[in-house]
Amino acid sequence: MRAVIFDHHDPSPQAYHLVDTLPPPEVAADGVVIRVAYAALNRLDNFVRIGWQGLDLAWPHVPCSDFSGEIVAIGREVTGWRLGQRVTANPLVWCGRCRACLAGRHNLCRAAHLIGEHVRGACADYVAVPARTLVAIPDGYDMRLAAAASLVYVTAWHNLIVAGALRPGERVLVVGAGGGVNTAALQIAQYAGATVYVIASNAEKAARARQLGADWAYDRSQHSAGASWSRAVFEITEREGVDMVVDNVGEATWRDSLRALRPGGRLVTVGGTSGYSAQIPVNWIFGRHLKIIGSTMGAQDDYLTVMNLVFQDRLRPVIDALFPIEAFHLAIERLLDGAMFGKIVIAINPTESTDSETKAGKS
Repeated sequence: MRAVIFDHHDPSPQAYHLVDTLPPPEVAADGVVIRVAYAALNRLDNFVRIGWQGLDLAWPHVPCSDFSGEIVAIGREVTGWRLGQRVTANPLVWCGRCRACLAGRHNLCRAAHLIGEHVRGACADYVAVPARTLVAIPDGYDMRLAAAASLVYVTAWHNLIVAGALRPGERVLVVGAGGGVNTAALQIAQYAGATVYVIASNAEKAARARQLGADWAYDRSQHSAGASWSRAVFEITEREGVDMVVDNVGEATWRDSLRALRPGGRLVTVGGTSGYSAQIPVNWIFGRHLKIIGSTMGAQDDYLTVMNLVFQDRLRPVIDALFPIEAFHLAIERLLDGAMFGKIVIAINPTESTDSETKAGKS
């Protein structure tokens, strides 16, 4: 089968290669094999290629956690699914036996792993996943949008709604405008009835954030280098601060993020794209009663809940660009140059028309 692969950790995206000789995956007794229509990139793909201590991959590795496609093989223990059914899946795979799994807290499973991170991903003609992670894509729903949704929406939903306990009427600040998790967080915060503030890197992203529903967007490029955007947040909230900050940038922004919180506010995070060594005064935490809340991915119930909202168009994935699998290098360059707004989708065995592709690319 065709697949994008790399066979060693490498800081350069030139490590990726498109091959057509990778054996297709075998179907597990409790799983299915899916013919992939579309896959989607995440920042995670870049981190996995670079690698970190303790990441032990089977080579060659295939990127991409997100996908949509049709079932072509079903394991002997699987019921409730049929050949040809359109599906996507929670990228999180859990053991199903530990205390966390039995309590329905799958993202706390000690044996949990991600498609595209710890095992081969979906940027290939076929991908194998456990049937328990599947969700059916409704008839008529755009397969590209389905491919763009899974990882970022379940991640943002669990972080804001479950772990962060976001409530209607609260003020939420999203640090960053263009990434997939941030566009999902903006929409989820708005859906939850919050007032949404966004910190954007340029005027175009600030405008896109407002079009997506942000009540206020701050363009960092219009202010001097090193200027504190937390002061602008403080002023726009009438010197009160916000109830919640969504900060997945990490090291470069945590001080401003904590400054932007009202007394008793909380910072929620699922990552640190700028680094993990955030320096913060401890007295800010206890003196202002602040909370720092972290999470990774979400339980299957979270996934089913948020994907139901996606399929109802109450939350709508944002697609930045669509590339054929043959142009994967251009797609990863687009991811790394920082210009994207939303998700980058890879067409592998496309099912949608050219006309609708153009429309989806502007969603």
